[in-house]
Amino acid sequence: MDTSELKNGVKVIFDNAPWLVLHVDFVKPGKGAAFYKIRTQNMLTGNTLEKTLRSGEKIITADVTDVDMQYLYNDPNGYVFMDKTTYDQLTVPVKVVGEQKDFLLENMDVVMTTWNGEAIGIRLPNSVIMDIVYTEPAVKGDTQSRVMKPAKLQTGAEIQVPIFVAQGDRITVNTQTREYVGRVINK
Repeated sequence: MDTSELKNGVKVIFDNAPWLVLHVDFVKPGKGAAFYKIRTQNMLTGNTLEKTLRSGEKIITADVTDVDMQYLYNDPNGYVFMDKTTYDQLTVPVKVVGEQKDFLLENMDVVMTTWNGEAIGIRLPNSVIMDIVYTEPAVKGDTQSRVMKPAKLQTGAEIQVPIFVAQGDRITVNTQTREYVGRVINK
């Protein structure tokens, strides 16, 4: 691949690791050759890096694929997922799942990113519905939504919720920001 084909979202190889291109700027100075300034994110570590590449320079594209998977359960070896098309099961190490384990529910559909046949990351839905297993009792009449308190979710994760949310409530949580979105009203 040539630098002229670079665009946001392309996956490339630098230093024997897959990098996601976040932003591309083409710079044509008054004197000298044109070049590309790119901002990239390492898909293994999450680190970001800015690189300058000469116009016409060759780049290796990363063989990174996204697979629709379903989370089944976790055991001492890691987290077990099932490919939704082939029904093959794959055990993913704890470090790959990372902090996302806080919002991982059984039978949840996720998108798993693989590189060279190894899982390097998972992407959860943007929001999930979870049960609150413990929080301090709500005070009658206190409905101000700006005051927050800690609440423990069914997975053991703790997030901040408004003061009026009670134990046993079902809430929607944003998985990217780890923030309370709203209560789920069952009818």
